[in-house]
Amino acid sequence: MKSRAILVPIVFALLALRSYSQGAYTISGKIFDSAHAQQLGGASIRVKGSNQLTVSKEDGSFELKVFQRLPITLLVSYVGYQPQEFLVSDNNASAVSVSLYAQNQYAGQVIVSASRVSESILKSPVTIEKLDLRAIKESPAPSFFDALENLKGVQMTTLSIGYKVPNTRGFAGTTNSRFLQMVDGVDNISPGIGAPVANAVGPTELDIESVELIPGAASAVYGLNAINGISNLKTKNPFQYQGLSVYVKQGVNHIDGKDLSPSLYQEYAIRYAKAINKRLAFKINGSYSQGTDWVANDSTDQYYAAGNKTNASLGIGKASNPAADLINTYGDEYNSDMKTLTLQGKTYDVSRTGYREQDLTDYAVKNSKIDAGLYYKFNSSLQASYAYRIGTVTNNYQRGNRVRLDGEQIQQHALEVKNNDFFIKAYYTQENTGANSFNFRPLAENIDMAFKKSPQWWNDYTNGFNTAFAANGGNIAAAHTAARAFADNGRFVPGTAAFDSVRNKIIHTNNWDTVGAQLLLQSAFWHIEGQYDWSRLIKGIQLLTGGHYRRYIVTPDGNEYINPAVLTDPKRANDDFYYYNFGGFVQATKKVLDDKLKLTGSLRVDKTEYFDPKINPRIALVYSPAEQHNIRASYQNGYRFPTLFEGFAFVNNGGVRRLGGLKVTAGPLNVFENSYLNSSVTAFKNAVNADISNGVSKNTAINNQKGLLIQSTYGYIQPEHLNSFELGYKGVLLDNKLFVDADYYFNLYDNFIGQLDVTQPIRGTIGQTGGSNDSTAAFVYAGGTSVKKYKMWTNSKSKISNQGFDIGLNYNFYRKFNIGANLAYAQLVEVHASDAFTPAFNTPKWMANVSFGNRQLFKNTGFNLVWHWQDAFYWNSPLANGIVPAYNTVDAQVNYRFAKANTTVKIGGTNILNTYHTQYVGGPAIGGFYYITLVFDANRGK
Repeated sequence: MKSRAILVPIVFALLALRSYSQGAYTISGKIFDSAHAQQLGGASIRVKGSNQLTVSKEDGSFELKVFQRLPITLLVSYVGYQPQEFLVSDNNASAVSVSLYAQNQYAGQVIVSASRVSESILKSPVTIEKLDLRAIKESPAPSFFDALENLKGVQMTTLSIGYKVPNTRGFAGTTNSRFLQMVDGVDNISPGIGAPVANAVGPTELDIESVELIPGAASAVYGLNAINGISNLKTKNPFQYQGLSVYVKQGVNHIDGKDLSPSLYQEYAIRYAKAINKRLAFKINGSYSQGTDWVANDSTDQYYAAGNKTNASLGIGKASNPAADLINTYGDEYNSDMKTLTLQGKTYDVSRTGYREQDLTDYAVKNSKIDAGLYYKFNSSLQASYAYRIGTVTNNYQRGNRVRLDGEQIQQHALEVKNNDFFIKAYYTQENTGANSFNFRPLAENIDMAFKKSPQWWNDYTNGFNTAFAANGGNIAAAHTAARAFADNGRFVPGTAAFDSVRNKIIHTNNWDTVGAQLLLQSAFWHIEGQYDWSRLIKGIQLLTGGHYRRYIVTPDGNEYINPAVLTDPKRANDDFYYYNFGGFVQATKKVLDDKLKLTGSLRVDKTEYFDPKINPRIALVYSPAEQHNIRASYQNGYRFPTLFEGFAFVNNGGVRRLGGLKVTAGPLNVFENSYLNSSVTAFKNAVNADISNGVSKNTAINNQKGLLIQSTYGYIQPEHLNSFELGYKGVLLDNKLFVDADYYFNLYDNFIGQLDVTQPIRGTIGQTGGSNDSTAAFVYAGGTSVKKYKMWTNSKSKISNQGFDIGLNYNFYRKFNIGANLAYAQLVEVHASDAFTPAFNTPKWMANVSFGNRQLFKNTGFNLVWHWQDAFYWNSPLANGIVPAYNTVDAQVNYRFAKANTTVKIGGTNILNTYHTQYVGGPAIGGFYYITLVFDANRGK
């Protein structure tokens, strides 16, 4: 043994095998690290070949009830040490010593998500990241969910202080339907929203045991749109983790008063678990949090960014642009709240005034959730469990627009039966956004409409401009200012009783078209899946088979969703509609070359309603020339099927309808067949306006420039297809002190799903002549009620590719000091410029994290620092486009354990230098957050 290698004797002191009825025994003992005189709480002791296990308490002691006859084999493991097997064969033994070698904390981790079976993280066939209990405890992030941002290759998009969206390997979004998030293998998606609401209904901090995250495609194994990655949140089993735990966090943000006054954040959680007897156990968790959100206040003008040029050279600067479309002001949008006016012989684009986000909402965030689980063991390996979760959340969310979720409730029931060879699980998820949730954009537009209808407002603007122009000697900018003041005279003013009254009425009116802004989603799905491991029956190869069936139930709300049948049969308006998918897989794993080469192949078939079956294969190999060196390579094919929203959306956002791309939804409206690309409409209107301003008559200008209009040739939505290649290495070097994980990937997409902006004339058929067919260009120029505008869900015509690499290093050195670093690179390689829409890559080219800490700098005292940096990048979304500036932050924490009181105190903060930054265009400005957390955990690991 090398001099610096740490030999850790784990001594089972006071070992006793006490006889119970029917041959049962209790094995008791104590585990400690003799090299550092440290008791090892949290070590796992399990009976090999069964589910009987326990975890040592903080003082290293444990008790394990065993029901098998001797001899038995105990598997002893602890993060940072090499696992060891120990044979117990003598019921007269009084003490046994088991020696474990120290190793890098990452090397000994076991993961399940990569191949759906337990395996060493070193030998995973694909890239995988893991947060275990110790990593969560040591992270300076306020919660385990926030800590995901510091994992290699993970990009976090913060919609709200209580709503964060993780993504990997490009194409991020505020609703990430390409990323699958699970809790104990149960999909955590909100059906109508189409993605998880962060951790609003997930585990509490006290009940989380670990998080496994796979960057990149995993649909060949998991299906269901796991094309950008998955995360699986694993909770604590009540047989293993028993007793009472309490969590209290007090925090503060907005400390500089820049956007809001300094605000307190509070979070409380409680967990109680108990094994009633050797067969029955239960647990219950509850938590509540509240605080004040970050503020979205970007005043960048999107009018010019969208290619509009009418106001560019008419004697007014951008600062007084009468068509200003400010990002976080709503009701002033250039594509629906703007009209071209002829004023004193010149054409001007003029938009309505709108309201700032701060005028429309408060920034209170809340989350209350409860979950309960009941577990029953039929024997040492067969177990059944039932879990119920319910969460209610209030925060800000964004899809096409910013949305206030006020009382959104998600409920989930999950039932599972499993043993060492199989599992069957069924679950049901239901959401209800409640009566108080609303969409900011129709709220602002309809407050303006409640004051004055748009035709009257533009008429008043014209009169006000003409009067002011004559009075001030032709000062154009001053005339526009006076015209707006005249048209807005008597407008509802934020902070007044009249404004609050009309706002409240619109929020609680379910009609976005003209009078309301209420968000009502009442969707659900049920899901059943199973898996069987044939390894005990088929020797020499590990063979898995499995399958699932899912059915969505959608209640039409008239805004987000309608029953597509209503387009042909109005009597079906209130009928629920359904959407199903099912699939199955087979996976085989074989070790050859003296177990140095592990080969894995899987084949999955998925079928979704309205589409033909799709086949997803995966081939992977792991070559291990030595135990500590592992090289991996994989290829997989994946499909992403349209989400509910992408297929069935029917959202009127202030005159622009976001329309699902399925033929059953879009077909009756004839949009794909008869519309112009919006980019060509903008170019056409710019050219016509320039001609009119130069003295050309309107009709002549339209006729001269109509050749600029381009008819859409896009079609109904199809599944998105991905081919993904990956190479990687995992290893432990430098006498087990340095952990290295590196990977390179290349992805090739067909039929990439995105949104296309089109304009449809209200009458006529594009490309034909006679009657109204000759007027399509005139309708398009007139805009307003002469056209219908759509954001269509469809597929890109380009082949799109992206590539990148990630590297992570973790080094343990002097007296338990640890330094970690990871670097991620991502690049959009190719997309054809001729495509009408560019897939939103929305990902920094470079991201990096560096951490430094010591979990036991002094007795019971640890600390950790994390530096995060990411490059600037271009963001594209329905709300706004633009550059997200580069930023870097520093997070820190120090913790102290009061051993006798079974309490840990953590003091820390994220972005402790309080450098405000945004993670996407139109998102909130994120400042410093500072907290103190107390965790009481008296009975962990019974």
